[in-house]
Amino acid sequence: MCHRPTVEQPEEVALPRAVHPNDGNPVAEPEFGTEWEGEVDELELFEHHDAFARTAALEPHVDLLIGCSLTRLVTFIVVAKPGFGRPVRRVSIPRGALSLCGIGCRHGLHALRPEDRAHHLVGRAVNAQDLPIDRLQISLLADTQPTGLTVRTRADGWFVIELPGPIDSHMTLEFSRRHYHTEKITLTLEQLEGLKLPGVVSVGSVVIERRRTAAFWITIVVFLFMMVLIGATPMHNALAALVGASLLLAISALGHIFGQGMIVFGFKDAIAAIDWNVVFLIMGMMIVIAVIEGTGLFRWLAFFAYKTSGGRLGRLMVILMVLTAVSSAFLDNVTTMLLMAPITIRIALALDIDPLILLFPEVLASNVGGLSTMVGTPTNILIASYSGISFSDFLLNLSPGVILALGGIAAYTLIRYRKQIKAGGTEVSPVLLERLKKGAVIAEPIHLKKAGWVGLGMLILFLVGEHMHIPPAVIALLGATSLLVWIKPNVEEMIEAVDWTTLVFFITLFMVIGALREVGLIDLLAVGVAYLVGDSPFLAMLVITWLAALISTVIPNIPFTATMLPVVGYLTANIPGIDPHCLFFCLAVGAAMGGNGSLIGASANLVTAGIAERAGYSITFAHFFKVGFPALLISVSLGFLWLLVRYMIF
Repeated sequence: MCHRPTVEQPEEVALPRAVHPNDGNPVAEPEFGTEWEGEVDELELFEHHDAFARTAALEPHVDLLIGCSLTRLVTFIVVAKPGFGRPVRRVSIPRGALSLCGIGCRHGLHALRPEDRAHHLVGRAVNAQDLPIDRLQISLLADTQPTGLTVRTRADGWFVIELPGPIDSHMTLEFSRRHYHTEKITLTLEQLEGLKLPGVVSVGSVVIERRRTAAFWITIVVFLFMMVLIGATPMHNALAALVGASLLLAISALGHIFGQGMIVFGFKDAIAAIDWNVVFLIMGMMIVIAVIEGTGLFRWLAFFAYKTSGGRLGRLMVILMVLTAVSSAFLDNVTTMLLMAPITIRIALALDIDPLILLFPEVLASNVGGLSTMVGTPTNILIASYSGISFSDFLLNLSPGVILALGGIAAYTLIRYRKQIKAGGTEVSPVLLERLKKGAVIAEPIHLKKAGWVGLGMLILFLVGEHMHIPPAVIALLGATSLLVWIKPNVEEMIEAVDWTTLVFFITLFMVIGALREVGLIDLLAVGVAYLVGDSPFLAMLVITWLAALISTVIPNIPFTATMLPVVGYLTANIPGIDPHCLFFCLAVGAAMGGNGSLIGASANLVTAGIAERAGYSITFAHFFKVGFPALLISVSLGFLWLLVRYMIF
């Protein structure tokens, strides 16, 4: 355990009240240019395994931070040293350094002696919207000549350059990254003087402007072309996305021959754009479902659902919607549809009706029901991770809106399919019931019991995994592996049960969306949002909710939500009087319920379409839009109405 020495604060130093970029809460930390002075030793800053850490010099005989193995922990220690006659140097501390710097400690680090202290130059790279720029290359030049010292910014925009010794020449920092202008800043005389002594000197925030090249327009054209292939042609969704990603990679490769301005991104950047958590979550759950399906559980559930409905198709539709919504609240909606879609198809085939009549209401309910908890949708997981909103906060603040929206969607689907419901009969068919009952036999009860224990463990981990920092994908893979090892089914059959076509679609789609982010198109959208909302809480709620809902019909809500989080954090910190959670909940409502608007709007939609297609029932982009977009308008309107009541009236 790391022990801090007692900190003696210098007298009469007023620290400005900054706000945290995520939740808008005030934090007591200095801004750029804030200075400490008095009988205080200088601050020390060092980088260790791509992490920042701070410590102060103690007397040589005192061991500091012995055995500290915590990584990415920032310690900010100011130690008064009576009798130390050396003049105290003023040090500028970057605003947000305490919350935005990485965290790290050195193993067995002893008190630093003056002769052991390094020279450090730190700063932060941001764009015109004050959002951090990652992977920006910073090179140090001495008298315009390269020094060989080059670093890259981290995800939060921070960088640190450790200098080999005192500086005795003019120094320049050169900032460069594809799709950004190359910028150079020359260190001031004061900064150069500061680097002559061991310690840290900050260059503050450096604003780097975007640069629009041919790659910007190429990416837009390719994206629109891909959307046309998905929505207006019979081409398979996975093939359309694969065409889009391949075109972008091919054009980028040609850019090395015909001009750098054509390069959208490199292959490594394309791979980095893929959300592997989603990919492996789906893959793991597909294996789990394949194992459980062999036990006969789904056939038994089909019998139970039909028996409970009393043979009424409308009642059966509502039962399945409620079951799906409740399941999505505690599992993510992708997992829920992986479980429910096979059951629904079995019921529909037994009733001799089109399975899509039941699948559409279910997937709409899954996107709405999952919104009520932190683990219910992938977008909620992203929002909770960024903003710090707890499981109970999601449940208490969003559940009433979810219930309203679910009621609205149930009424909509009953009206839309009223002809099919009327033709489906009003009482139990003895023949169908007997057929379902004969099939409702648990073929492998021991396997089912084992799967039940594994499933319970997975559910618990899904609920508490965030506190243990276990990604959902890891939980799914652990569950799948446990079942394969414990039950010992035919592994080749289980691997074949994975819908690789859907996974290819996800992978290539993430690449295309990553290209949009890379060239700055989504950043341009963020600028427009900030301009529209101004300082109005109501307008901010309206724009964030409906923008997320409508954009999610053409851009998958997971990458869109990840892109909008810094924008929402910025608005939350700068709009006076707004609740720190309000806009994040607006984003959650818009992204989750907006996912009902189109086939690519939510991951659950794509998974459901993949399962239906394997059963011989294709869901096209146009068909889903025709059914889903009215549901979007109804559910988002009711969800937004609840948010207005919750945050504008209460």
